[in-house]
Amino acid sequence: MLKMDVAVVGGGIAGLTAAIYAGRAGKRTILIEKQERLGGRGMTNKKNGTYFNLGGHALYQSDAYETFREFGLRLQGNQPSIDAFGIWKDKLQVLPTGIGSLMTTPLLSWRGKVEFAGWLAKFGKLDTHAYDKISLRDWIEGHIQDPMVRHIFYSLLRTASYVMAPDLQAAGPVLRQFKSALRGVLYLDRGWGSMVEELRQVASKLGVQIITKSKVVSIEHSEGIVRHVLCEDGTKIEATHVIVTTPPAVLHQLVPRAEATAIHTWKEQAIEVTGACLDVVLRRLPKPKQQFVYGLDHPVFLSNHSRAALMNEDNAQVLSLMKYQGKEKDAKKDLHDLEHALDLIQPGWRSELIDKQYLPKIPVCYDFAHMKRQVDPGPAVPEIKGLYAAGEWVSHGELLVDAATASAKRAVQHILAHEGTERVQGDNHRNIV
Repeated sequence: MLKMDVAVVGGGIAGLTAAIYAGRAGKRTILIEKQERLGGRGMTNKKNGTYFNLGGHALYQSDAYETFREFGLRLQGNQPSIDAFGIWKDKLQVLPTGIGSLMTTPLLSWRGKVEFAGWLAKFGKLDTHAYDKISLRDWIEGHIQDPMVRHIFYSLLRTASYVMAPDLQAAGPVLRQFKSALRGVLYLDRGWGSMVEELRQVASKLGVQIITKSKVVSIEHSEGIVRHVLCEDGTKIEATHVIVTTPPAVLHQLVPRAEATAIHTWKEQAIEVTGACLDVVLRRLPKPKQQFVYGLDHPVFLSNHSRAALMNEDNAQVLSLMKYQGKEKDAKKDLHDLEHALDLIQPGWRSELIDKQYLPKIPVCYDFAHMKRQVDPGPAVPEIKGLYAAGEWVSHGELLVDAATASAKRAVQHILAHEGTERVQGDNHRNIV
């Protein structure tokens, strides 16, 4: 049996972040990943010279970006241009992203242009926390007057959060995410796999023991205290603290008698978000200016990642299209809708096609800040001392990868704060004695 201070279950970005913070705190730390490779949904697959992410990925200047910079990651890549188009009634129109495009776009009336400009000016000082308890639908319908400005904001905020559920989504978190997006986004050279590899290197240098191809089957606990992690091959890892970065349903399966803990509530309230993603590799762009497109009356989005990052060894163009999914999911229809959007944006693209990847139902997040949530999950499982949850679904108002890093940080902070309290209590007890 291995004996560790901290065991991290799951080698995605949340797991790597938690392991690094634990290692930096001087804890004997082990990370256990069931797959052969680390990264989870942050993996990048190289195929015929192209770096395919698992869905469209952009790094906002928020918690994750600041965390990775704190770790010393290079994050090689660039910020893309924000010049954009919108699809409205099967036609492409210039989308307002700056003063020039705002003045020339035919999408907005003069009154709409004034209102849109006013909102862009307000966002920098907007108190988004004031809207944490209302839905995105209520915020947009209650604060924006012009119908087309509403359509544009629905599209922009959907793209910032990857969530198509305005009646459920809490407005405050997605408005904060949009504020981060306004500061610019980063596309990474060779995809997010390059960032995952940098995280692995940082963790290894800190002495974190990393085990891959090892599936955790149970997290044992007794008398309200976590005891050990049991792997499928029979390996037992005794740990004072266990941080689990799996989806909530998997966490529920791993913990015996989870139905008597907060884990059950977290699982029951979770709403999974998925998307259909089509990546295409083109020799050239038939329409070079049309590289960044929002669907205004259809939930689609296109971005040419190659305009800012190295995604193909031969300088081919790698475009990522996303269809944001609600409850209804149809792989054939979603692919048709994505290809139809591509026909509008890059007519003749099929004759330039080198390669493609279609992911009909890629998990975006396993839960998010929504109006049906009873409680924010984590970091600690109250009923089991030493057990913690982290991941993009363990959100306290953050979204996507920012929730992954923030929740990992919270878990380790909770460990350190709890240990500090125990030491103080122990010292006081000795003084009294």
